[in-house]
Parts: sequence; structure tokens; C-alpha cells
Amino acid sequence: MNDMRPVSSETSLRQDLAAAFRICHRMGWSESVGNHFSAAVSEHEFLLNPCWQHFATVRPEDLLRIDARDGRVIEGAGSPDASAWCVHGTLHRRKPEARVILHAHSPYATALACLKDPTMVPIDNNTARFYGRIAYDLDFGGIADAVEEGERLADSLGEKSVLVMGNHGVTIVGETVAAAFEDLYFFEKAAQTLILARSTGEPLAVLSDAVAQNTADGWIAYRGMADRHFDYLKSQMPHLGV
Repeated sequence: MNDMRPVSSETSLRQDLAAAFRICHRMGWSESVGNHFSAAVSEHEFLLNPCWQHFATVRPEDLLRIDARDGRVIEGAGSPDASAWCVHGTLHRRKPEARVILHAHSPYATALACLKDPTMVPIDNNTARFYGRIAYDLDFGGIADAVEEGERLADSLGEKSVLVMGNHGVTIVGETVAAAFEDLYFFEKAAQTLILARSTGEPLAVLSDAVAQNTADGWIAYRGMADRHFDYLKSQMPHLGV
């Protein structure tokens, strides 16, 4: 893709990505100083959080600008950790259309990923939002820090926008930070609903394929929610440095 459209100006992209880290932490989805968010600034370059910086402290100027082809840090202090480069570097290199990539171990998404069958079953509006949009990788082999792991994850994602990583967590891709974060937010809510419903031990009232698809299609008209929601969440972040 040689004519990749910019996601936005790099300044606003840095601001949004930095906000996403802080919002994620406030929602209780951060994990010590691990996990990674990234966003493409061009066909071959992307922004990524530096190794072991806590989500609550990430500022726009802290983000590394990295060459997806060779891992070279073009701008910024520090370096990415091995698993960040393995996953985000490979996905940005292999799938330039995946402009924003959010990887998290949010509680209910991770619990879902740890089930023998982690399928997001459509049982309500939020679970059906992701009908037909999820890929699954069930070949967990430990910390994702090998080239082969990144390649397998890219293959598993395919053309989908959500990757449930078995025994691990979830990765979301989107065109903007707001859109990707909205999916991360709703995927966690959907996983919570499904886990709670399964915990009753009662049979699930699963929507038909036709109703699930109709519900997923119905969400398209609500895409504008992402920007409004993200704008509100950003307004609640003190000392963002923007």
C-alpha cells in the first residue's frame, strides 16, 4: 500500500495515543509496566510506547517513532521491548491498513481468552457487535517475543479487526485511536456479559446468525459514538501534557 492515507497529524495522533494509555490504566486494564499500543504515522513508521513505561505516565513526547521494516528507533528515547516489536512491528509491517493496534490484558477479555472455547457468542447487542469480526489464535507458546510468533499472529488476524489470543488477551486494530479504543471498550463489556452469563450454568440464549449479523450491521450507524466517547474520556485525563 504505497498511498496509505495518514491517520491524522502526528501531533494529534500522539495526543490521542498517549490519552489511550492513561484511559486504559484508569479503567483498570493496564498491567504493571507491560502491554503496548501503537499507531501508524506513515506506511512504514509507527508510534509505540517505550519499554516498561507505566501507562499512567505516557505523554505524547514519550512515544517512540519506529521503522516497521527493521525496528530502528527513528525518534524518541529508549527502545521497544521484545514482545512489543514482535507483535506490533510485524502487524504494522504486514498489515499497513491496521493503523492503530491496541493490545491489552483487560480482565474479562483475558478470562474469555482462557476458556477452551473462547468464542464470542452473540447473546446481546454488545456481543453481537463483533459478529464476523473476530479471529482466534489458540497456539499460545509463552511470551510473544519470537519472530515466528509475530508472523503467526498476523496470519491469524487475517482481515479481521479483533484477535482473541488464547491464554493471553486481546488485540484490536482500527483506523483511528478513538475507533480502536471504542472496540476495546465494547469488547471488554461483551466479554463481561458472556462470562457472567456462562457463570450461571444456565443455557445461553444465542442469537440466530441472521439476527447477529443484523445487529452487527446496525452498529455501523453508531460509529460516531467512538469520537464523542473518546473526547469525553480524554477530558477526564489530568496532566496529559496536550
